[in-house]
Amino acid sequence: MTLRVVHAHGDAVGVSVGDVEILRYVYRPDPDEFESRKPYAHPVRTLGGRVVTGYRPNDHRWHKGLQMTASHLSGQNFWGGNSYVHGRGYLPLPERIGWMRHDGFSSFAVDEERFACVEELTWVENGGEEWAREERGLSVHSVDVVRGAWVLDWSIRLTNVRGEELRFGSPTTAGRERAGYTGLQWRGPRDFTGGTVFAPGAEGGGPGERFMGTQGPWLGFTAERDAVDGASTVVFAHAPENLDPGRAVHPSHWFVRSEPIPSVAFSWAFFEEFGLPAGESFAYRYRVVVADGAWGSERVEEFLAGVAW
Repeated sequence: MTLRVVHAHGDAVGVSVGDVEILRYVYRPDPDEFESRKPYAHPVRTLGGRVVTGYRPNDHRWHKGLQMTASHLSGQNFWGGNSYVHGRGYLPLPERIGWMRHDGFSSFAVDEERFACVEELTWVENGGEEWAREERGLSVHSVDVVRGAWVLDWSIRLTNVRGEELRFGSPTTAGRERAGYTGLQWRGPRDFTGGTVFAPGAEGGGPGERFMGTQGPWLGFTAERDAVDGASTVVFAHAPENLDPGRAVHPSHWFVRSEPIPSVAFSWAFFEEFGLPAGESFAYRYRVVVADGAWGSERVEEFLAGVAW
């Protein structure tokens, strides 16, 4: 099935299969500074046209589809919304909210089976100081109409340009238990609430909280949809080097909830902070599989094994 890509310059990139736009990547940030202005992917759809991302839900207006974040970064908040302060809870601290500036695309390639781009971004703290340069890779590929699935790869290479160490953490590293959210984050639509989460080596599925703070190569999230008879599945997978202690800058753990909200994050600082010295870089690669139907572990393993990194 041929991919079609439409680039509205200065605004967004849309990727379609047939008459279904399966991905819209918006790089012109929303205007509200308190929501941490940065690019995001929304809507993301299955090949059957079912939206699998949520946008500005009423419980967390700063949750926007699939987006790169950093909830606690050297005293700044690149996640958006209220900031967690130990002993005081969540506080509206607009002076802590940073943002990510889109600087351009250094690569942009389209063929019938793959769309791939490299985006250059700058992470800017609230006072206007540039703290980091990001090279972000996005790739849409492996469209399989028989299995009803397609793949989005999302990579990050981040370089510290601040001139001093950057410290990456999360609400859990700041003192709140089981709230280690940071890094690449997905917010599901409302009808994913209460969905089934599953992982390799775990019998059956269950609520997302069962897997909170765990590690693993992939995590699946499936839910029955409103308004249609059927389910959708989203699979989140690490590239092999992400889980290699000799190659990753810091161990990754899953942040995952299915109640009261559907959310998954590839947390790079769940339990402990890590530092990035001035001038140094780190990199991670992630994969998101978007599928029609209720998948299980066996089907996920088979599909992932057939798609090379």
